[in-house]
Amino acid sequence: MVLMMTDRASSRRWLVALGLLIGMGTTADAQYFRTADYWKTHRGEITVGLGASNFLGELGGRNQIGTNFIWDLEISQTRPAISLAYRYYLRERLSLRTTITYGVLAGNDNLTTEYARNTRNLSFKSDLFEGAVILEYHPFLEELGHLFDLRGVKGTRSSRIGLYGFVGVGACYFDPKAKFNNTWVRLRPLHTEGQGLPNGPAEYSNFSICIPMGIGIRKQMSKQISLGVELQYSKTFTDYIDDVSGNYYDNTAIRDNFGDIAAYLADPNLTGGRYGEGEQRGDPTDNDAYLFFKLQMNYKLYRYKSRNKHYRTRLRRQKIVF
Repeated sequence: MVLMMTDRASSRRWLVALGLLIGMGTTADAQYFRTADYWKTHRGEITVGLGASNFLGELGGRNQIGTNFIWDLEISQTRPAISLAYRYYLRERLSLRTTITYGVLAGNDNLTTEYARNTRNLSFKSDLFEGAVILEYHPFLEELGHLFDLRGVKGTRSSRIGLYGFVGVGACYFDPKAKFNNTWVRLRPLHTEGQGLPNGPAEYSNFSICIPMGIGIRKQMSKQISLGVELQYSKTFTDYIDDVSGNYYDNTAIRDNFGDIAAYLADPNLTGGRYGEGEQRGDPTDNDAYLFFKLQMNYKLYRYKSRNKHYRTRLRRQKIVF
């Protein structure tokens, strides 16, 4: 009798073990099927960025004749920037992002010892607002850890690092100002290059189309949060972010039409005289640009197709990635 009971208990244990194996196999298949499109559960993402902005244009720059792109970057004119974005993944490695960014741009000729720029003695600062729609490509995706999240089981750990590049189109708003007697004065109404006067250039707009582009790196910190850094270069279609583009206009005519402050800020050069009408003030062949360098926090917005609480709980705990 004892022997028969022992045999029955042993048989039951084998049956239970067999059932568990079958169940684990079925679960593994279900997990594989479910996680093939796992990225679709978090297609939306909110990003907050905080960092720095820098201007690339006529004013300021390094101790050399003005050059293009980042070779004329003046680090001391770096100012704060902040951004807010919403990202939507069209594909696992392709996303569309809408971004609003605020930054401060500045430039000052007295920061360079290059003779022509230093003597020109122009300066400005401007708040800048940029709104853009950006297409991103993620050749390397940040991951969540082990391929199989099994407690006590060692395996190959992913790097958790993601890399992406982006390009987009947007619009920016700017309003250049210069300091006069310790007061910031708006430059556009002063027509410092004779805008609107006879034979002068047309008055410029405070808005411009821009083309943002750059690269970013992300590191996954948890299931929903990742941190990263991003470098953005935005090329604009205006040369007046710093209120400088073309040639000097007749300073007397500027004074007669717009006042003494306009005449001084149009030509505050250090020679003690005035530049003649038609002499070079800026470079109209090279439009302005700016840089953003930001530290970013990304928060994934999870969406679950099933209303089943048990299923949603299991999916939240899921870390298997195929």
